[in-house]
Amino acid sequence: MAGGGAPADGGGAVTRVLIVDDDELIRVGLRAIAGAQPDIDVVGEAADGAEVPPLVAKLRPDVVLMDVRMPGIDGIQATRHLLATSADPPKVLVVTTFENDEYVYDALRAGASGFLLKRARPAEVVDAIRVVARGESLLFPAAIRRLADAYGGRGGHTARLPGPPLTEREAEVLRLVAAGRSNAEIAADLVLGVETVKTHVGNVLAKLGARDRTQAVVLAYESGFVTPAG
Repeated sequence: MAGGGAPADGGGAVTRVLIVDDDELIRVGLRAIAGAQPDIDVVGEAADGAEVPPLVAKLRPDVVLMDVRMPGIDGIQATRHLLATSADPPKVLVVTTFENDEYVYDALRAGASGFLLKRARPAEVVDAIRVVARGESLLFPAAIRRLADAYGGRGGHTARLPGPPLTEREAEVLRLVAAGRSNAEIAADLVLGVETVKTHVGNVLAKLGARDRTQAVVLAYESGFVTPAG
């Protein structure tokens, strides 16, 4: 993970966060919420997507809270550019007003690891940052299914996942990831060790060319391997 995190006073890792939003009030609110947590360090702010690449290179955040709609370079363009040009990109958590928004799905397709509603409660903001930083479970799987149902078929299903074929076990793991199961829950479902599940998830990501589980799930929906109905 980019930046790696510095040790917290309690011995845990600190998640470094960059906030990107053209609304100063939103930035102030997110900074107050996230910065109050001992395991989260807000390392910087930006008002436009164009500011993101140099700030990421300088500040090395683990997570970028990225407004999806900005008047200059929007969150989709900024996310796509960041992931294409950074050797070790941070996770991107899109911040949006509306959940069922085509912009949100386009941001996920561009490489965002999840999304957060601007009306979210403080505890939800903090939890979303932690979930995305850990990368061991899918943020809001039901909402991603709804977005995939609404916008995922625009390019037409290929009926085939990209990359080398998955093994039967890997395919099973991908379906459980798409259902929103964490590594620990998948381990319990399949009666496997958590480390074994992590290995299977890693193999799935490598074969699909996906940077994280969210991207793997988007690819699974885009290909028709998984459908929103299940």
